[in-house]
Amino acid sequence: MKAVITAAKRTPLARQNGLLKNAEPHDLAASLIKHLAKPLNGILDEVILGNVVGPGGNIARLSALAAGLPASVSGMMIDRQCSAGLEAIRTACCFVQAGAGSCYIAGGTESASLSPFPGRARFSPDEWGDPDMGIAAELTADRYRITRKMQDDYALLSYKRSESAFENGYYDDEILPFQGLAADESMIRKRPLENIIERAKPVFKKGGTVTAANSCGIHDGASAVVVMNEEKAEALRLQPVLRFVDSAVAGVDPNVPQISPVPAIQKLLKKRNLSVKDIDLFEINEAFAVKIAACAGELGLPYHKLNVRGGALALGHPYGASGAVLVTRLFYEAARRDNLKYAVAAIGSGGGVGMALLFEKNV
Repeated sequence: MKAVITAAKRTPLARQNGLLKNAEPHDLAASLIKHLAKPLNGILDEVILGNVVGPGGNIARLSALAAGLPASVSGMMIDRQCSAGLEAIRTACCFVQAGAGSCYIAGGTESASLSPFPGRARFSPDEWGDPDMGIAAELTADRYRITRKMQDDYALLSYKRSESAFENGYYDDEILPFQGLAADESMIRKRPLENIIERAKPVFKKGGTVTAANSCGIHDGASAVVVMNEEKAEALRLQPVLRFVDSAVAGVDPNVPQISPVPAIQKLLKKRNLSVKDIDLFEINEAFAVKIAACAGELGLPYHKLNVRGGALALGHPYGASGAVLVTRLFYEAARRDNLKYAVAAIGSGGGVGMALLFEKNV
């Protein structure tokens, strides 16, 4: 059985303690679930959501009930750190292909603003080293020889791509307004990007290369997609855009987790006898510019195929929702392109775990 994605949406993304600071994570998700469930004619099997920073419990079940779904629709929460939202979509696709169910809403939701946890979880044991993400980004820069200029150049490219996507209305396709907010908080007013990037100081290490301007911000938000059996989608006259092909997960040294998408992508492409040249679009979460520069360098991946509508450096990183944001972006970008065949969404997580999903465009 083939798993396809027939719909995708996300909320606007807002800075931690910003415009969505009072929005509960289950309310963010519930708004998407309610919208996405409308055309499904009551066939939804389960809601699967990623979440990282709380409040705990089964937030997928809570969100499903808050969305007004019947009690018969179950829910499952996944925490794989930053790849939680992508894992939720992967799990739904695998369930469909295994015949465990025919229709799922999958994605992630996060409110860093309302997190009950004062600090982060442990990613790895002391004998390995357990650096904070900023220090790990500096270690990645050192190990893979990524200079400050390389990071700043990519950050500026990403910012400009995000502004262009916003100005051309591409984000409007992705966003379901929430509580009167219809645009990402960071896009509401323009900033002097070149000056900000040039003047930014290292924030994690004296004499380092990683700054606030070439790192993502912590944000609140949610994103979700509808994953269905292809035959069921046809029966409901829903038009799939993406068809799930395969996935891979790989681990790396937890001191350099930013490089973890590389072995995951390599493993995935090898399984399918494909190369980077065969893939038309890549979405890799922009937690840090050093991450993208290092991954692109190791993969031989040109920037014109990568994060073509910007990403987390400008829009922010809502942890467990970010992987679902990547797939939502691919969904709409694939819909706009006639000549697209393959697309990859990939993300790295604290502790050094990378994940990659391969999709083909439904034609």
